[in-house]
Amino acid sequence: MARELATLGGGCFWCVEAVFNQLVGVESAISGYMGGHVDNPTYEQVCAKTTGHAEVVNVTFDNEVISFEDVLSIFFATHDPTTLNRQGNDVGPQYRSGIWYHSEEQKQIAEATIQRLEADGLFRNKIVTEVTPASAFWVAEAYHQQYFANNPRQGYCAFVIAPKVAKFRKQYFERLKA
Repeated sequence: MARELATLGGGCFWCVEAVFNQLVGVESAISGYMGGHVDNPTYEQVCAKTTGHAEVVNVTFDNEVISFEDVLSIFFATHDPTTLNRQGNDVGPQYRSGIWYHSEEQKQIAEATIQRLEADGLFRNKIVTEVTPASAFWVAEAYHQQYFANNPRQGYCAFVIAPKVAKFRKQYFERLKA
């Protein structure tokens, strides 16, 4: 196994985690915070928009099964990378679209992917996804982990995450865990 780590922010971490935990080749998807200036932030602090952190997911994957390019393709297909500090009704800098890279190779792949998506004109508006070096990752509180799997009938899960996951499952059926 060639283990690699991707750190992605695409709005609410519950949504991002719900997608990546279902993929073949993904060992884990852990919700947390990155990109801010406060050590060990709480969810309440991040939501108060005073820490600089984004809600992110650390995706550990086997790059012999799923490449970083494939991880990014799925990332861009499952959120709107053109809205600054927003995904749907989730508004604020903690919901920004971002790729926090762990190597120069990841940085180059992320930048090339964005350039390709822009050139292909897949999005009506300009991509605003930030590409930033990874910094300290702070694991989110336990109740945030596997949130969608543990709370599928909760309102946000039922009306926001479930449709997103259903669309993802249909589009990437052949890549889902059994």
